[in-house]
Amino acid sequence: MRQPTLVIMVKEPRPGYAKTRLGRDIGMTRAAWWFRHQTRALIRRLRDPRWHIILAVAPDREGLQSRVWPEDIARLPQGPGNLGDRMARMLRSTTGPTLVIGADIPGVTSPHIAQAFRVLGENASVLGPAPDGGYWLVGVKHPRRAPPTLFQNVRWSTEHALKDTEKTLPTPIAKTATLRDVDTAIDL
Repeated sequence: MRQPTLVIMVKEPRPGYAKTRLGRDIGMTRAAWWFRHQTRALIRRLRDPRWHIILAVAPDREGLQSRVWPEDIARLPQGPGNLGDRMARMLRSTTGPTLVIGADIPGVTSPHIAQAFRVLGENASVLGPAPDGGYWLVGVKHPRRAPPTLFQNVRWSTEHALKDTEKTLPTPIAKTATLRDVDTAIDL
């Protein structure tokens, strides 16, 4: 079996570009600073020989050349489109079981990722719910066989994101741990 892949969606941590919803609450510079340090800590925690890590970077050109992220981790440009378009592109760029997460989940650990891969081994898809109705993790066992409607008509950044996404994923779909992502000062 191919080594599974963990894709981490990251944005260059520039004020006014990354974590803008959080930035409206605490200031754009502080939000970018938090995201830079959160992402570095997350990558350190999730390095594990059981899976291959790819950073899905934005903006494409600056992210590929950024010195913020470890140089030894593969990087792919997220490309254009909404979050669903970009996540679908990242999933389809892999050939085996793949999980996609954001970089703004302080509570995620290697055991969470290992559990999600175990669940994915017995299901076509997996979701890691967030308390706000969204999700912190999505995974597909056979990404290249995912339906062309993957992530279409999802109401992003709403309490409907998880339910909308479920309608687009291959079945059966399993759920894994519920974790909180950081979008606002209240989340932080």
